[in-house]
Amino acid sequence: MSQQPVVAVLGLGAMGHAFAANLLKKGFTVRGWNRTRAKGEDLVAAGLTLSDSAAQAVEGADVVIAMLADGATTRTTINQVQNALQQGATVAQMGTIGVEATDALIAGLAAARPDVVFIDAPVSGTKAPAENAQILVMASGDRQRAQAAEQVFAAIGKGTQWLGAAGASSRMKLVVNSWLIGLMQSLAESTRLAEQFGFTTDDLWQVLEGGPLAAPYAKMKLGMIASGDFTPQMHLIWALKDARLALDAAGDASLPALENIVDVWQQAVDAGYGEQDLAAVYQYLKR
Repeated sequence: MSQQPVVAVLGLGAMGHAFAANLLKKGFTVRGWNRTRAKGEDLVAAGLTLSDSAAQAVEGADVVIAMLADGATTRTTINQVQNALQQGATVAQMGTIGVEATDALIAGLAAARPDVVFIDAPVSGTKAPAENAQILVMASGDRQRAQAAEQVFAAIGKGTQWLGAAGASSRMKLVVNSWLIGLMQSLAESTRLAEQFGFTTDDLWQVLEGGPLAAPYAKMKLGMIASGDFTPQMHLIWALKDARLALDAAGDASLPALENIVDVWQQAVDAGYGEQDLAAVYQYLKR
């Protein structure tokens, strides 16, 4: 087996923290950076080198994971570190930052550092799957030059789906999240209707489980609704951000249901539900 690459993780929020923790468990040398340093301090005992700056974190790293909040933050951070990247390093952008920001990042890095391999690699999965290394990595870019990145992806996920040229994965990520967002809104409304007719969430799931509509994701979210525990796996406010990114990238495509969901979810965020799991939209509808 080839030597494990040195990895820098930029962004130690829920997902980046999980990536770093899994890499450390599997013996990788990992450097981390987060704007709020405290988010990475618990991993220092496990071997994380916590850096004071993003540029310091990437020095000598073979693979750099960017898992940051949005496109603007990601572009600013990569611009800050691009001169510190070692020759031939790989940058794996793994956040959901949308099409425009991804394409700009690809073009900017290609112009400034043509030696650097850029892999567009957002993931399918939320906090718990990330912590258990059960995410799916959706990768796009030059796979022939991505051996180091593939070692990293294998350590943090259950599989990697390659989708073509860099940028394709960020587009597919918006498709997947649009489906997830639509499912969540439909599930919340269907649960409200079931309650009106005197049925419980368990009644609803038992019927779904008997046929082809039994999505495990729906079972998990019905469990949240039943318990009233909306500890975030994916914050409602970030799901709303992703819905807006999808609409921004849709061009002439008509997406009226997603447009309506954005309106409803913005109202839910304004009402104070943004920091809860996106399943909390059910609570908003129930008010």
